[in-house]
Amino acid sequence: MNKHAHLQVALVVGAHGRHAVIETPEGQRLMAHPRGKKSACVVGDRVRWAVAGDEAVVEAVEPRRNLLMRQDEWRTKSFAANLDHLLFMVAGEPMFSEAQLTRALIAAEDARIPTTLLLNKADLPIADAARERLLPYKAMGLTVLETSLKRDLDGARALLGPCLAGRTTLILGASGMGKSTLINLMVPAAAAQVGEISQALNSGKHTTTTSTWFWLDGLSGSDTPQGQDGARAALIDSPGFQEFGLMHISPQQLPELMPDFRAHLGDCRFYNCTHRHEPGCGVRAAAQRGEISPSRVRLYEGLWEELEARQRKG
Repeated sequence: MNKHAHLQVALVVGAHGRHAVIETPEGQRLMAHPRGKKSACVVGDRVRWAVAGDEAVVEAVEPRRNLLMRQDEWRTKSFAANLDHLLFMVAGEPMFSEAQLTRALIAAEDARIPTTLLLNKADLPIADAARERLLPYKAMGLTVLETSLKRDLDGARALLGPCLAGRTTLILGASGMGKSTLINLMVPAAAAQVGEISQALNSGKHTTTTSTWFWLDGLSGSDTPQGQDGARAALIDSPGFQEFGLMHISPQQLPELMPDFRAHLGDCRFYNCTHRHEPGCGVRAAAQRGEISPSRVRLYEGLWEELEARQRKG
């Protein structure tokens, strides 16, 4: 029997280091800390908690449906859990990074999180170049929506409503893609909420990055189950662009997590083909026929080398 089963469940709506802000089912928000040296929780976690003075103590993290990790030069760290959906924002000005997009898609595929691409600034002439770069991703079956957030707020809200309804969405976008505009459009009180959570987490110190959970009131839907939260829509924003951590993935897994490669895996002469130099490779033959874009092949080869080097290090 779970020794924490008698404790209340709360949702983590803000987290930084070993500090967290949790929200009870009644909507009350409390500062919380993990018990002892247990690993820190992340935004989206459901936790069992107990009262500790005017704060809370996290006694246990409920099993996660999925978990995403970010990485920097030094380490890999978890940053969001229990997601239903990933919304990846791109634009032509500045031009989005296909490498960042590919890493995000691989991480989402590994975690079985469906992804939607949102092309912002669709009214600009440079958007045509972005559309061309997105063609391989549309061919893989990804949904690509288009909007001009600053020019057509009502149209953007109408477009995004059905996309976000009834599920928890992590929104991603590099600087300049319009992520802040989108969040402020969908959550008018976003700035105030971020301020409150940052103030709680700061404890007198400057917090450089903290993911934040926003409820999207007025959006409902039943297409995607939301576990304990019913079908209430929510956004998770993680400031800065998260470079997805893929170090838990082996190079041999990569082609299975790239749909354009996966479609041709049964056509290789060798069962352990790496799709880089072997004769009779069905994936490379598909690339030569134009069924896999050259940029995707380059990205695959770069990621393979990165993950293989990490695998050798141990």
